[in-house]
Amino acid sequence: MKVKVDYLVCEANAVCMGLAPEVFEVDEEDNLHVLLPEPPADMQDRVRHAVRSCPKAALSLEE
Repeated sequence: MKVKVDYLVCEANAVCMGLAPEVFEVDEEDNLHVLLPEPPADMQDRVRHAVRSCPKAALSLEE
């Protein structure tokens, strides 16, 4: 699994960071950073939930 971000759509609402803070981080300038673009198996369910929960649908997964 690989996390993809459409930065033109992302508003850095930090929903993903709240659900999977080991994978997503929003900095002080409201920029989203993917800390683990290929999360380990034990985090994948939370990452899928974070991707589905993005209010702007800016996140996707490459399986």
